[in-house]
Amino acid sequence: MSLRSSFVLISVILLAGCGGQQSDQAQTPKNAPAVDESAVEIPRYSAEAFFETTSFAMADGSGHAFSPDGASILVSSDATGVFNAYALPVRGGEPVQLTSSDDNAIFGVSYFPADQRILYTFDVGGNELNHVYVRETDGSSRDLTPGDDLKAAFLGWSGDGQHFYLTSTERDPSSFDVYRYSAEDYSRNLVFENPGFQVADISSDGRWLALQKPRNSADSDIYVVDLSSPDPEPRLITRHEGNIAHGVYEVAPDNRTLIYSTNEFGEFSQAWSHDLETDEKALLLEADWDVSYVANSPSGRYRVSGINADARTEVTIVDNQTGKALGLPDLPTGDLRNLRFSSDEGLLALLVNADDSPSNVHLVDLAGSTAAQLTRALNPAIEQAHLVRSEVVRYRSFDGLEIPSILYKPHGASAENPVPALVFVHGGPGGQTRTGYRAMFQHLVNHGYAILGANNRGSSGYGKTFFHMDDKRHGEEDLQDIVYGRKYLESLDWVDSNRIGIIGGSYGGYMVAAALAFEPEVFDVGINIFGVTNWVRTLESIPPWWEAFKEALYDEMGDPATDAERHRRISPLFHADNIVKPLLVIQGANDPRVLQVESDELVAAVQANEVPVEYVVFPDEGHGFRKKSNRIAASEAYLNFLNAYLRGPQAIQ
Repeated sequence: MSLRSSFVLISVILLAGCGGQQSDQAQTPKNAPAVDESAVEIPRYSAEAFFETTSFAMADGSGHAFSPDGASILVSSDATGVFNAYALPVRGGEPVQLTSSDDNAIFGVSYFPADQRILYTFDVGGNELNHVYVRETDGSSRDLTPGDDLKAAFLGWSGDGQHFYLTSTERDPSSFDVYRYSAEDYSRNLVFENPGFQVADISSDGRWLALQKPRNSADSDIYVVDLSSPDPEPRLITRHEGNIAHGVYEVAPDNRTLIYSTNEFGEFSQAWSHDLETDEKALLLEADWDVSYVANSPSGRYRVSGINADARTEVTIVDNQTGKALGLPDLPTGDLRNLRFSSDEGLLALLVNADDSPSNVHLVDLAGSTAAQLTRALNPAIEQAHLVRSEVVRYRSFDGLEIPSILYKPHGASAENPVPALVFVHGGPGGQTRTGYRAMFQHLVNHGYAILGANNRGSSGYGKTFFHMDDKRHGEEDLQDIVYGRKYLESLDWVDSNRIGIIGGSYGGYMVAAALAFEPEVFDVGINIFGVTNWVRTLESIPPWWEAFKEALYDEMGDPATDAERHRRISPLFHADNIVKPLLVIQGANDPRVLQVESDELVAAVQANEVPVEYVVFPDEGHGFRKKSNRIAASEAYLNFLNAYLRGPQAIQ
């Protein structure tokens, strides 16, 4: 995980859900056949149809996804319209709802290792102040992290199942302390008072605590704490010179091996091992792309790794006893996500996600080498063949730099039938547009809008040089990459070169406002989804739980104490009188990262220009929309706005 991933201002796209019905256990379906567009008329589906699929997420990777008896898998789902925790039977059948929130999104974290209790977490209206709860076997719940204005998270279980570890900012809003809880009576004790590190992982024997410490946006270190020591002080284990990024993957099940990432030896992050007893280091895994993650099964027999290969994830499972890659049974084409082993390591649960298929839960029997699909996420009212698969493309920017991108072409688009298009800008800075199902994308593409997901300079996944090209240059060269995204779309004979807009969320929303303010004639319309408009205010009002990232953030974006003039220069709010093209702004009232006032002021400024501007505020959302009804409303707002101002009188009704 890149350092800047913690500053990636999460776009609504990342939470754009899918929805549908569950089904009994079934064999894995074949990939949907390609559409013969000369013979099939593609129907137009509503946003509700796309979002009436069901989003699924697996339990935390440090927890127990399988129940102690192995009969069910802990998942989170928005089948009711709001995320809740469910027990998904491994033998097929309807999920059993374990929590019943109709307001705040709940995510299941872990089963208890010896009974049917679960840990789960939620915040209030998207305010990001998560608490950790336990659901008892009788269905009652208890807040394990009570208090106001604190943020808590699950860290892991002890190997014997007698304890679990949580982090909390109750002592200091800027620091996550580590507490050990009794699984029997929930009594706790403070095991590490954090002076300002990022807590990464803890060994299952409770001895080793792994910490991260960013120095700037390109340089970071790993520390370990021996909690069994009389004086448990953080010890630096990545001493180095120059800018090198390090990150923790996990403390391995042997309780002495730390697996970590480093980009010391090239453009891309490699996986290395560090013996915590001897301090010996060894290369574990390298590729021509970043190693996204490494995780071991409970006993350490299997090692799972993911490679970020050109915006797709390539997953490998190695049997550590033989050193050979484990072959999986036939699964649908797509990214494998959230791989979780049963306690005996005989079963593997995972999600499969593709452009034309939302995430479904699959169960793999490793001994029998068989697989079964446990869920049907896509709304049965939608034909999978009517969805669109993306293509990885590249185009040249103003200085010749190659910009990798993800392109969605609507069915029926041709030189004889050119379609309007959008340049989509991801969140960040430092995010990445990747392949995979996005209900919002499919909704717009289904209604005849092409989408180019541009990975401008500064995006992750393409090497550290590319990643740092926008440091303290935001709204400048990276904005030109987006401008040249329009030029690329204009070169496609199936795109209407006179009707090209821009859309993005969070940092991408900033780029939308920046494009309209600083390149006012380039794009025909803009959709700003909770985007930064005033960097001066945003950088002075970051949430306290980001304190450990502040130095790295300021290194990349500039320190408000010394760079306020540049921040004002690149902030669209102070140049809003330049905006002459129609604008739609979407905002969550509880957003702690991009405050509502940012959008309020931009809308007022554009209205003063007598330019068409529409504004939608969700009073019960934060930075990213979790309620299905709000995601539907937002997606319909995008389409209605585009039909009115980009496509115009020819808009599809």
